[in-house]
Amino acid sequence: MGAMQPQVTPVAWTLVVPLKPLRRAKSRLADAAGHEERQGLALAFAQDTVRAALACEAVSGVAVVTDDRRAARELAALGARVVPDAPADGLNAALAHGAAQVRGDAPGAAVAALNADLPALRPEELARVLHAASRFPRAFLRDAAGMGTTLLSALPGVELAPAFGGPSGARHLASGAVEITLSGVESVRQDVDTGADLTAALALGVGPFTARCGTAAPR
Repeated sequence: MGAMQPQVTPVAWTLVVPLKPLRRAKSRLADAAGHEERQGLALAFAQDTVRAALACEAVSGVAVVTDDRRAARELAALGARVVPDAPADGLNAALAHGAAQVRGDAPGAAVAALNADLPALRPEELARVLHAASRFPRAFLRDAAGMGTTLLSALPGVELAPAFGGPSGARHLASGAVEITLSGVESVRQDVDTGADLTAALALGVGPFTARCGTAAPR
């Protein structure tokens, strides 16, 4: 018989989702979409990400860090809290600011940074990842390419310390975060930066907002 797994107290997570201004989003999709279309796709990816996250049983709320008025309006309509990007100093500063704002209101909050470009995200797969994360002070999930990070978590009282961008998986591992190595959570790994990424997300099955961009039928 295998060893007993330790029992984990359920954790309610607040997710911090960063989103740059839509006019500057998804430049690497230029091979697959024009400028206006990329803005629409970036918003749709974020809408599908937030929609799925809010439907996840392990999630108590979503805070979107953005200065884009259109995105703020649309994501707030889904139930997200919008936090202005006061630092305006890049992705990691935005994430640290969002986590600080969440914990300013709820000092005991468990927080997790989640990419805004997960259009195939499934609530049940996100719940599995967050349940695994609840075993460790800090934990992270690599993206589908194996280099980057799509989720970084921190339990109450633990600093998030985000180091996203480029080969962030190695940086998060070196910082002491535990890597989550679950199988069957492809929808939480599949971020979209390139046309090939979009094709992979479509194969998994995207949410309704991305599907309305004409890319695929909704799952």
